[in-house]
Amino acid sequence: MDKQTVVVLFGGRSSEHSISSATAGGVLGAIDRDRYAVIPVGITREGAFVLEDDDPAKFPLDAAHLPEVVDNGTRVLWPEPGGDRTLRVVQTDGTVEGLGEIDVVLPILHGPHGEDGTIQGFFDTLEVPYAGGGVLDSALCMDKHFMKIALEASGISVAPWVTVRRTDWDRDAAVVRARAAELGLPVFVKPARAGSSVGVSKVEAADELDAALVVAFAEDDKVLIETGVSGREIEVAVLESADGVRASLPGEIVLTSRGFYDFEGKYLGGDGVDVLCPAEVTDAELAAIQQAGIRAFEAVDGRGLARVDMFLTPSGELVVNELNTMPGFTPISMFPKCWVASGLSYGDLITELVEAGLRR
Repeated sequence: MDKQTVVVLFGGRSSEHSISSATAGGVLGAIDRDRYAVIPVGITREGAFVLEDDDPAKFPLDAAHLPEVVDNGTRVLWPEPGGDRTLRVVQTDGTVEGLGEIDVVLPILHGPHGEDGTIQGFFDTLEVPYAGGGVLDSALCMDKHFMKIALEASGISVAPWVTVRRTDWDRDAAVVRARAAELGLPVFVKPARAGSSVGVSKVEAADELDAALVVAFAEDDKVLIETGVSGREIEVAVLESADGVRASLPGEIVLTSRGFYDFEGKYLGGDGVDVLCPAEVTDAELAAIQQAGIRAFEAVDGRGLARVDMFLTPSGELVVNELNTMPGFTPISMFPKCWVASGLSYGDLITELVEAGLRR
């Protein structure tokens, strides 16, 4: 069988560049090499597309030294629409080398310019198939404000919130404080368009709000202040396959000493948090969680995959916190762990994503 060529695209301009690069290490090491030929393409922090080394060991998930895409002087030239799909690279000496025709791109990018619909629109314009979310669901879920609106419109419970723009804060901070006070305590302050808990703070006293807003506004000029929901933190992985949309067994985030599931807890093995998969739930709770995950996915016109994060309250209500259309995808991340617990290996999960992209 002829191998199909997959471009693994990683890095990017967002603050989650290193996590994307570490994910590339996992994907390059696990993708089915008997089935696919692989071309690794990195995006530097400045936005240059470069031809990277096909070496998983170059991109380890190492808390002491997170990996990154360094500008090596090469430049990748994408195929133009209407022609063949030959990928080319400009080498450091200026010569142009053809790398062969590509079949699909697997973007493992997080945050702005990768998970917000922009790179998806780029490949749609080039008429190059790609795996993962599309333009609409990526854009909706990247912006937590509009994601919540879409979920509410579909009858899905979300935490109460107010949206604050930097101009609102600069114009009248007292009004913003008053709006936040109506939500009670604790609240979470989070950038509208950032992921991996970057810029997120838990506010347990009113005098902590100002500092939390400074942290969030450093990432985005639009910020959400959101009521803290009391309940179990449940995450379920949703996957679009040839047989339709299905949900995994759910996982659970159990905080032991950490205030919330932050960047360090998610990716760097920080103390104070346990990641359990599968979560201990009743059969009825399992069915409700999986149904809620699929409903949320469909509410945002989901494509490819998503991780749906929700709270299971003491009364049994499910409150959806957010969807992530390119969730953490390192071998230790919740999305692949949930599928492994459901009987789908990390390598087979990558195959399912690639095959879904090829069907487009």
